[in-house]
Amino acid sequence: MKKKFARFLLNLFGWKTVVNVPDLDKCVICVAPHTSNWDFILGKLAYISIGRQAGFMIKKEWFFFPLNLIFRSMGGIPVYRKKKTDLTDQVVDQFNKRDKFCIAITPEATRKRNDNWKKGFYYIALKANVPIILAYIDYKRKEIGLKKVFYPTGNIEPDMKIIKNAYDGVTALHPENFAK
Repeated sequence: MKKKFARFLLNLFGWKTVVNVPDLDKCVICVAPHTSNWDFILGKLAYISIGRQAGFMIKKEWFFFPLNLIFRSMGGIPVYRKKKTDLTDQVVDQFNKRDKFCIAITPEATRKRNDNWKKGFYYIALKANVPIILAYIDYKRKEIGLKKVFYPTGNIEPDMKIIKNAYDGVTALHPENFAK
């Protein structure tokens, strides 16, 4: 029911999904560009519409009653951005505890322009020994997709260049806020 309803909503607004990767039991989903709150809604709908589940990280300020109940039920994990924590290790621990666990992370970590993507998603995948799925939301084409499975090598600079280049030609809702 959820899958059909999500697909109906996407189709109603003219969006399509493009899936070029297998359904993996464990992965980090790198979602870019992220320039609007609509990215979350569209991304979550798209992932549900293809019958997959993924958790997501969201700043802890959004975890107030009753939204905290909703976000947790959808797979939300609160992030305490002002406090230096071992978030990477906490997420890796979730991978180690579960048979199936996928988490969507926006490397920009903000809707504002960020020329220096956060690398936490990369380190989580590397430490958990799981692949990274490169996912995108293209407002120009009205397309949400899972483009490629990428296996981090531990050589971060060339790997980040490959990851960022995968988003060539993708148009954000607010293109001026998307930096690769």
